[in-house]
Amino acid sequence: MKIFSFAALALFAAPAAAFAPANINASRNTSLQAKNAPVFDEVCETTGVTLKRFMAEVAMLNPELSELTTLFGAIDTACKAITNLVKRSQLPSSETLGLEGEVNIQGEDQKKLDVITNDLLKRALRFTGKLGVLASEEEDTPVDIMPANAKKSEIVIDEGEKYVAVFDPLDGSSNVDAGIPTGTIIGIYEHDENCVIDENCVGEECTEQEAQCLANTLQPGTNLVAAAYCLYSSSTFFVLTLGNGVYGFTLDDQIGEFVLSHPNIKIPEDSSIISFNEANVERWDAPMKETLYKWREGTGASGKRYSSRYIGSMVGDVHRTLLYGGVFGYPGDTKNLKGKLRLLYEGAPMSFIMEQAGGLSTTGTKRVMEIVP
Repeated sequence: MKIFSFAALALFAAPAAAFAPANINASRNTSLQAKNAPVFDEVCETTGVTLKRFMAEVAMLNPELSELTTLFGAIDTACKAITNLVKRSQLPSSETLGLEGEVNIQGEDQKKLDVITNDLLKRALRFTGKLGVLASEEEDTPVDIMPANAKKSEIVIDEGEKYVAVFDPLDGSSNVDAGIPTGTIIGIYEHDENCVIDENCVGEECTEQEAQCLANTLQPGTNLVAAAYCLYSSSTFFVLTLGNGVYGFTLDDQIGEFVLSHPNIKIPEDSSIISFNEANVERWDAPMKETLYKWREGTGASGKRYSSRYIGSMVGDVHRTLLYGGVFGYPGDTKNLKGKLRLLYEGAPMSFIMEQAGGLSTTGTKRVMEIVP
């Protein structure tokens, strides 16, 4: 059972991924709000507050989210460990650069750091005791993270726990050897309490029960409880949403803590930046080509001429769009008809963040958050 799907993402007309400011009316904005959005107070808007204090305040005001404090504590630690690995990866003694020699479920050559960060994040999340199912972009099915079973591909299902986590441990890892920004993307869903594995089941009977539990990961983005990403760049950034706005933290290496640097982020509506891999433009369909050419020439509806900024690392490109505005997309083409962004691990979590910051995420025909993997 494959637990990923490519998002047939598009901007206006063609298959693509698109994240952009939402110049929309109040009723539309209301529809983008998460169900049961948590309550925040002035502490959550105060720059300099640590991520730990922020989550503690959220848990105090919203007791139903108290278990997220433990979960995000683990994510906090994992991101700090990963940023240190990325920083040290260029040193000859680190031996973390280059290919691992294996291909992941997406058909991509795995970097050594892909494997290391995948194991690191699994361990950090698994032992919080708050997860029912773990799913990583690097694997076909969730696997046991105990050292003795690391190669056995045993399904990780803890009965009775509250959340499901999906993640891309090191997005943009193909660029890591060149020191280009990379990142980690995480989505958190609620776990179906009806997921029960009979301890006495045998063979195919167990497989069927496990498949039903793994279906917990195949949820639309509208079911997300939280989403976050870590960006490993000039600074280490941690950006999250719990369904009530977007909050950005920056790692202070002096004290070893993420501190709130960007409270309640809103995407600027006035921007002239487009972020696409324009090397593929000749393989795009006609409407997408026409749109891009009009943006370049300033003959589109806004009459504004757009400039191109493209890193090639989704977390880096989305982070810039979040702060500077503009449009990010990965159009489908004749080679990749539905684009290359994975709906479960990349498209849905990032869409949740962008919508909560006042943006739009669309396939050109429908909201990305509503697509079921």
